[in-house]
Amino acid sequence: MDFGVGFLSNNVMLPILDFFYGIAPSYGLAIIALTLVIRFALLPLSAGSIRSMRRMRVAQPVMQKRIKELQERYKDDKVKLQEEMQSVYQEFGNPLSGCLPLLVQMPLLFALFATLRGSPFSDAHYTINFQVVPAGQVEQVQPFTSAPQNVFIADGVHYPVVAVLPAGNRIPVGDTAQITFQAADGKPFTTLAAEFPDSKVTPHWEVTKGQERVKLNPDGSLTALEAGDVTVQGTIPGLAADRGFLFIDALGRSNPFDSDGQIHWDIVGMILFFGLSLYLNQTLSGQGQTTNANPQQELVSKLTPILFSGMFFFVPLPAGVLMYMVVANIFQTLQTFIIMREPLPDNLQKLVDAQAKAKDAEATAAMLPFEPKSSKKKTAS
Repeated sequence: MDFGVGFLSNNVMLPILDFFYGIAPSYGLAIIALTLVIRFALLPLSAGSIRSMRRMRVAQPVMQKRIKELQERYKDDKVKLQEEMQSVYQEFGNPLSGCLPLLVQMPLLFALFATLRGSPFSDAHYTINFQVVPAGQVEQVQPFTSAPQNVFIADGVHYPVVAVLPAGNRIPVGDTAQITFQAADGKPFTTLAAEFPDSKVTPHWEVTKGQERVKLNPDGSLTALEAGDVTVQGTIPGLAADRGFLFIDALGRSNPFDSDGQIHWDIVGMILFFGLSLYLNQTLSGQGQTTNANPQQELVSKLTPILFSGMFFFVPLPAGVLMYMVVANIFQTLQTFIIMREPLPDNLQKLVDAQAKAKDAEATAAMLPFEPKSSKKKTAS
C-alpha cells in the first residue's frame, strides 16, 4: 500500500478539494482554500523553521568564533570538545534544528503540488510501452495494468483509473491489441463517462515512438505491423483544464508563450509576482544579508529569486499550480513578517544590541573630521 505522496494526494488533498468545491463551485477558489488549509496545518513547523533561521543568523558569527576557539583548545580531547560544543548549541541553538521542520512538511507540500498537476486541472497521461515480436513468439499472455491515476469524470466526481491491456504489451506481428481505461474496481471508463454525458471527458491515444510499427485506431486498438519497440500515450482530458478564474484564462495552461508568439500575460504575471514575493520574503527574513561581507555570496542571494522564478519560463507549470505557489508565497511572506518582529531570547538580543553599538561606533568614527596630510615641499639643499 502506498503511504507516500500518492496516498496523501488521494486521501488528504482531494477530499479537501472536493469539500471546498462543494461549498463554492469554483476550482480556483478550491485551490486557494486547499493551499491555505495546508499552510495553516504546517504553520507550527514552518514558524519553527523561520525562528531557528533567524536565531542562527544572529548567533552565527559568535558561534563560529566560539567553536573555532574550542577546536583549537581541545584538539587532542574529542570527548571534551563534543561536551563544550553541546554547551554552545544549548546556548545559541543547533544550526540543523531549522532543517527538520522543512523535511517533515515536504511530503505534504509535494502531495499538494502533485494534486494540482493532475486531474481535473491537467490531462492525465498514461504511457504504455509495447514490444512487437515476430508471429508465434508469444507463448503466454500476461495482462498489463498501469498505475492508477485519479481522474475527474464530472465536477466533484473522480475515480482511480488504470489503463488495461488484457492481452499484454507483447504483440505478435499481425495481431491486434485493445487499450481500455477502467476504474480500479474494474468498471469500464465508458460506463462511468456515460453517467455524465455533459462532461465531455473523452480519452484519446497517440503513438509517440515506433509509428511505422503499428496502426493505431481512434478506439484505442492497434495492429502490429513490424517487430520493434513502440510507445503509446493515452490521455484523458482534464475536466477543468480550460476553465478560467479571475484573471487566469485557463487553469491547465502552462506555456507563457505560444508557438505563434502570443503572450499569456496571466502566466507571465504570476511568474513575475512569484519572483517578487521570493525576494520580499528573503529580504524580510534577512537571508540575503551575509555576515561575512562576501560579495559573491551576496550576489548569489540577490540572483536566486530571479533564477528560480525565471526557470518557469523554460519549465512550464500549469496556471493552477502557479496560482498555488503565489498564494503560498504570500502566506509565507506574511508569516515571516510577523515572526521577524517577535522578541529574541535575551542572550541573542544582547548580541544584536552589541552589533548595533559597534555599527554606530563605526559610523560615528567615519563622520569625524580629519586633517588632510600636508604635502612637504622639498627644499633645495
